[in-house]
Amino acid sequence: MQQLIVAALLSAATASCLAQWETSGQLRAQWDVARAADRGPLATANAMVPGIAPLASGGATVQTELHASRPGFNAVLTLESKHPQGRATTNRAWVNELVASHDAGAWQFAAGKKVLAWDVGYGFRPNDMVQQEERRTFASSAAPGRPLLVAEHFNADTAWSLVWVNPTAERERLGAQEPALAARVYRRDGALDWHGFARVGAHTGAGLGAAVAWVATDALELHGSWRYQRRVDTRGMAASNALWTSDPWQASSVDHVQQLLVGGTWTHASQLSVTAEAWWDGAALSDAQWRDWGQRNQHLAALQGKGPPGSAIAGNLVWQADAFGAASNLRRGNVFLRLSWQSGAWQPALDVLYTPADGGRLLTASLQWQGDRVSVQGGVRASAGPRTAVLRQLPNHVQQYVNVTWAF
Repeated sequence: MQQLIVAALLSAATASCLAQWETSGQLRAQWDVARAADRGPLATANAMVPGIAPLASGGATVQTELHASRPGFNAVLTLESKHPQGRATTNRAWVNELVASHDAGAWQFAAGKKVLAWDVGYGFRPNDMVQQEERRTFASSAAPGRPLLVAEHFNADTAWSLVWVNPTAERERLGAQEPALAARVYRRDGALDWHGFARVGAHTGAGLGAAVAWVATDALELHGSWRYQRRVDTRGMAASNALWTSDPWQASSVDHVQQLLVGGTWTHASQLSVTAEAWWDGAALSDAQWRDWGQRNQHLAALQGKGPPGSAIAGNLVWQADAFGAASNLRRGNVFLRLSWQSGAWQPALDVLYTPADGGRLLTASLQWQGDRVSVQGGVRASAGPRTAVLRQLPNHVQQYVNVTWAF
């Protein structure tokens, strides 16, 4: 009898504890395929030495996200199994978010790993000082949380946020892993939303930013964002036609960088929406750097059969692809246009990214069906433009995917 009483008490305690938790999740299966470009440094390198620069050709991915939350706590765990075409399956698991929070009335505090995105743009966000989320990804995926400590204060019209991001990271870490202090102030003024930003990075130093969003009419929203940074980390190499024995693209920095975005969204009563944006990113490689890059590609390709080993030439061409990851934008000047339509459960969309400096274009078409618990989406992305356009020389010319998600 005593054992039955103890078991009943334990069961009641467990049920009471679990009742405070909210759990959910989603299972996502994705199939994608990619077709390699027929131009650019990697295409030339593979033509010289087949397989020297293996390119992702697609495959299958199964991902499970598990969410658990209760007052003062939130956690997101991701499990993934990935089978690239022609290669072995890999399995991994990681904690996407793990954050504890405290509600002290007008003050809110949080510590842990958390997704915290700022700014007002769609295609580019200059003032995304904490999350530094990659924009315009081909297939949607969960953004990774950042280690941080947060203190926020709210009233009816104004919100203040102070964030210490990557508090335990080494000072030499770069990009989104750099330890930094960031602050944001937000104020609502009728149809206007004002944002002010500041950041001090351990390596990059101080920066300031501002943004505004204006709901001009029931159908039209306009927004703009500006940022100044004392220093930005990037990659670069000296203009040279030499054959290098090690990667010449090394970590470097650019001083006194400005970024600017302007745009807007118009939405018709039929749920047809048009988003247009233009932005300047002073952190991207300059026109002169891309011109030197293109000339070096041509020089390296012309060396074939003229004495240097083909493997050395191809290896130098592979290193040229490092330029694609030097900054979040390839070119400094960009124009973006997106057309989407919501019709019941269906949402087709079409967008284009255009780089005026060289005429490059990145075209994306997608279609999504959203049910109560199941969503199905698919899309295709292709690069276009002149042979010398940077976008046209990316490793993959065409990408396609199909994604099925079940929420539980």
